[in-house]
Amino acid sequence: MTPYLEIQETLRRAPRRWLVTGVAGFIGSHLLETLLRLDQTVVGVDSFVTGYERNLDDVAARVGADAFRRFQLIEGDIRDPQTCNAAAADADVILHQAALGSVPRSMVDPLSSHAANVDGFVNVMLAAHAAKVPRVVYASSSSVYGDDPSEPKVEGRRGKPLSPYAATKLIDEVYADTFRRTHAIQSVGLRYFNVFGPRQDPAGAYAAVIPRWTQQLIAGEPCEVFGDGSASRDFCYVDNVVQANLLAALAPSDRLGDGVFNVACGSRTSLLDLFELIRSLVAASRPAAARAELKRAAPRPGDIQHSLASIQRACDNLGYRPEFDVPNGMNRTVHFYLEQAERAQRSSGTSEAAEPAREAS
Repeated sequence: MTPYLEIQETLRRAPRRWLVTGVAGFIGSHLLETLLRLDQTVVGVDSFVTGYERNLDDVAARVGADAFRRFQLIEGDIRDPQTCNAAAADADVILHQAALGSVPRSMVDPLSSHAANVDGFVNVMLAAHAAKVPRVVYASSSSVYGDDPSEPKVEGRRGKPLSPYAATKLIDEVYADTFRRTHAIQSVGLRYFNVFGPRQDPAGAYAAVIPRWTQQLIAGEPCEVFGDGSASRDFCYVDNVVQANLLAALAPSDRLGDGVFNVACGSRTSLLDLFELIRSLVAASRPAAARAELKRAAPRPGDIQHSLASIQRACDNLGYRPEFDVPNGMNRTVHFYLEQAERAQRSSGTSEAAEPAREAS
């Protein structure tokens, strides 16, 4: 039995009360879904700035009404200490996912990124201390490696941050390490590498490349790449991230070391190869997508050229074993967005067909 299966059995035998911040977001909603399937009780906090009610609706539909009753939503902002204190009360574990993501967003508006990602982080940690929560697992980022040219990225070696977003995540790690010594708060930072999967937002100026390209290919719209497409990333399917969070939440204290771990697959994919994979998956249902080509745009400030993680520390200390590689995860991801598009098309057709009937009556 794998360490992750053992953790799942442990949780089913002894359910816990979890606080998930950013619960209506992409990763937060997947954590919620998994925890409810494991018979856990979950309190979630979300301000719905980057989270969506539709994500919670999707979780409810997938887990069923009985399981969803074990979820309590607090609509609030982690920048408010009172919200954090109320949410953390009686929690056994905190999974802190709430943040303003996106390197480009932080370049345009660093103050908002700092307020959400640093001030909010400190509020969550202090709430954990006040409520005596035994463990906080928080979302860090591969962006903390900055301009470090070495590959693969190893936890003990960092460069200089290349964006305000990266700086906020690095500051969080510094605070977490400090609070470990000054407030005895046990925490684990997970440095996510390019997470993707169902429910990731494809819309807006700061949308991640995978949901954006997928939706554009489905809709027959042009796709754009920043740079020449040779940049590469260690893309990681969201179920692997859920696994890492649960393992980190229950790992023995003596296995945590300095409390930071890479979460990735340990392999990299160029943007050009990524586009070809998504295009082929979409074209299986939408043949016109096979003819789509990438349009090139200037590289964005703050973006790095290559990113590849060493996941050895997470494997050795947490028992992390990524179950989904990029092709398997992408197959599930594209299928999700195709289903969404078909559902929207049916709904639109129904609405249009119903309109004349209302007028005739």
